[in-house]
Amino acid sequence: MDNSVFNPNQQEEDLSSKIVSGLERVSEVFKVLLWEKAKQVGLSPIQIQILIFVTYHNEELCNVSHLAKEFNVTKPTISDAVKILDKKQLILKDYSSSDSRSYSIHLSQLGKQIVSETYDFANPLKHQVDKFKQTELEDIFKTLSELIYKLNQNGTLTVQRTCFGCKYYQKHDNSDFCGLLEKELMNKDIRLDCPEYIEKS
Repeated sequence: MDNSVFNPNQQEEDLSSKIVSGLERVSEVFKVLLWEKAKQVGLSPIQIQILIFVTYHNEELCNVSHLAKEFNVTKPTISDAVKILDKKQLILKDYSSSDSRSYSIHLSQLGKQIVSETYDFANPLKHQVDKFKQTELEDIFKTLSELIYKLNQNGTLTVQRTCFGCKYYQKHDNSDFCGLLEKELMNKDIRLDCPEYIEKS
């Protein structure tokens, strides 16, 4: 119990504990901002997250199975959220895939309107991040992208589409390289959510 990351005494002795506690505080900000926006439009946070995700991702990722992995929730949770979005006429279900039981999700015009009112919910957080110097941002991003990859590798984070886990990613000497783009990647070029991502076999 004494070595909990939430114990202030432990944080004073261990910088990693302090960082983890800090990440928890930042995640709380994210949840608060999302809830505030959800209340304004009469949806739940997960419903807003689904609409925003569908807006910016390829059709093959916009189905119940993948969304459950993406948001680390059960398929029934996603199915319930999708049912409500469908009832509110915010989405359209496309059953044109080979599996007749499966469908992909598209936004209706009304759904697109809701996204236009909610997509910026994290902007108050971004405005604060924007105040850091470019070199500080690059250092934060480097650490963050590596942490996301490591959490995925140990099974804590089920889905990631960062360069480090992609089949096109290579390490050349001490530099990062994308085989698809055929170019060296600077730290700022590493993607956290790459549309061309294909998982390493």
